[in-house]
Amino acid sequence: FLSTRNCPCKMSQLPPKSPLASPVSEGTNSTVESLDNLSMDSFWLEVENIKQSAEAEQEECSLADVKTQEEGEAEAEWLQDAGLSDLLGDRASGNDNVLLSTLTKTQAAAVQRRLDTYSRSRRRKNKHPVRDVRDIFGVVNSEETAAEKEESSPDPLWHKLRTSNVQRKTQDYSCTVRNPGKEEMFNMDVAYSEQAAVLLKGSFLSESRRLKDGNALTKFKIPKGRLGVTRIGDLSAQDMKKIPTLALIELTALCDVLGFELKRNKAAKLKTTEKRLFGVSLNTLLENDQKLLPNTKVPLLLQALLSCLEKRGLETEGILRVSGSQTRIKSLEQKLERDFYTGLFSWDEVHQNDVSGLLKRFIRELPAPLLTAEYLPAFAAVQNIPDLKQRLQALNLLILILPEPNRNTLKALLEFLSKVVARENNNKMNLWNVSTVMAPNLFMHKGLPNKIPEGKEKQLAEGAADVVRMMIHYQDLLWTVSSFLVAQVRKLNESNSKRYQFCDKRIKNLLRKIHADKDKVEKNQAEPSKIVKVHASLLLKESLEVHLNNATRVADVLRQFQKNLCQNGWNIVNTVNLLKCNNSMECTNLLLYEVGGNIGEHCLDPDTYLLDLYHINPHAEWIIKQNPSYPRMF
Repeated sequence: FLSTRNCPCKMSQLPPKSPLASPVSEGTNSTVESLDNLSMDSFWLEVENIKQSAEAEQEECSLADVKTQEEGEAEAEWLQDAGLSDLLGDRASGNDNVLLSTLTKTQAAAVQRRLDTYSRSRRRKNKHPVRDVRDIFGVVNSEETAAEKEESSPDPLWHKLRTSNVQRKTQDYSCTVRNPGKEEMFNMDVAYSEQAAVLLKGSFLSESRRLKDGNALTKFKIPKGRLGVTRIGDLSAQDMKKIPTLALIELTALCDVLGFELKRNKAAKLKTTEKRLFGVSLNTLLENDQKLLPNTKVPLLLQALLSCLEKRGLETEGILRVSGSQTRIKSLEQKLERDFYTGLFSWDEVHQNDVSGLLKRFIRELPAPLLTAEYLPAFAAVQNIPDLKQRLQALNLLILILPEPNRNTLKALLEFLSKVVARENNNKMNLWNVSTVMAPNLFMHKGLPNKIPEGKEKQLAEGAADVVRMMIHYQDLLWTVSSFLVAQVRKLNESNSKRYQFCDKRIKNLLRKIHADKDKVEKNQAEPSKIVKVHASLLLKESLEVHLNNATRVADVLRQFQKNLCQNGWNIVNTVNLLKCNNSMECTNLLLYEVGGNIGEHCLDPDTYLLDLYHINPHAEWIIKQNPSYPRMF
């Protein structure tokens, strides 16, 4: 997207700066049009600072050229990253691929398009025949339209979406689109690409969504279904590993529906560094930090920088915007390299503007962009999606695709930036000011080629700043795992369990019939209540017996558990800092986890209705644990 090079930077050809103005609202028109009145002074000043810093250290800016991919190569990489590598090569077969069975209609179509392109490229190169896409998806004609597939395909994947969802969803979406200026619902129960496909069939996208209040951003609310909301961090590491591949397929499907090409870079290789902090990859930093503090998820240096700024810099006027001394910043970097891990470095005498300069330098000096070299173009391209809700859907999926170290580091940074904005009255840094200053540090990187079309600098700069603004303002929404993705993880786990549990096909078929008959009986009985046991082995020796009905929520079980602890004198294993009770008996530091069955481990939303969850995952255990905390060490 944007980059600094050893050669003169195109970003130095600055367009005329617009007068200072306050932020305006989102609308269906282009991002550039909606931001015409916003000042970009801070952006261009930051670009100049970055350029001067890079020119002073030309030896650190060498990079390998990014090679142009041949036809089919990008599709092959996409299929591999999407967990569909078994579709590649001469012996490709999708019959045993569990992931394919979990895909929605639009997701399956996205896979099919990439596989078609890959297959054609293989044939053109006169290589060995590859398995036709029709053999994998059971399609009569790989070019047939979605409407024809809906009518002709016997695949229940397509039929189910057509018969049970489309009509109901159309009504839901139209309500949110036709009420601009009010709090809108952000539906996470249905795949974003399916929502977009329904909207495109109607006329909803042509209606304006511009807010009347020029200084307000649209408020979105995630409607809590019966199963609650799942945040990043609520799922086990094992289940979270499945999320990026599912999110990549969904993002590609969404872009296909919206008519946008999802481009991905190849990571450029930089020279290795002998440093220990600046210019070191996040993985290496975390490996070193975890030797000192196990379970460290954000680099200790970044934690120290943010902590220092939070303690003494949030009230500083122009923090982040006003540049510190480049000489002092370089000297501080050398001292940190030498003394940080020994504990001899003191932050007490460091000027706050120098600390903010170190923070931005740390981000820029990462060997690969924080948003990753591969997906930086996709983050930048989000600005081209006209509808705000769909921009946020794309950003949500991109956040989920990021490697865990990048995602955790980005979240720590965005949380700090939110705190800066919250002190706007004192530091004079509003949301747009912070976004324009931070955008060059996130989107300019020496490891990527500079290919900015002539005359597009202003448009790309404003778009980058707007993406940063969305990430800061909507970070709570963006760090949510959509319910439809959690449902796909459950299906994957169920399919994998069935796949490896039995080898004899006759036994599998018999058990499938038994389970099908059993499911019919259970559905006919429509069980209104259930008695289950909730364990708390780390806290208690006894289990809690809970009577579930349609109104029983997680919060109710936790309150019942706490009440028994406080009143019945249960045999408590560990009472240190166990409970924080108030007069309403509300539990503040206990969580209920769903463990096993079709999920690894899932921290449950307090508003989850447990009988509904039991019907979805009857073989899981429910375990009460203390709420883990991760205090900063600096």
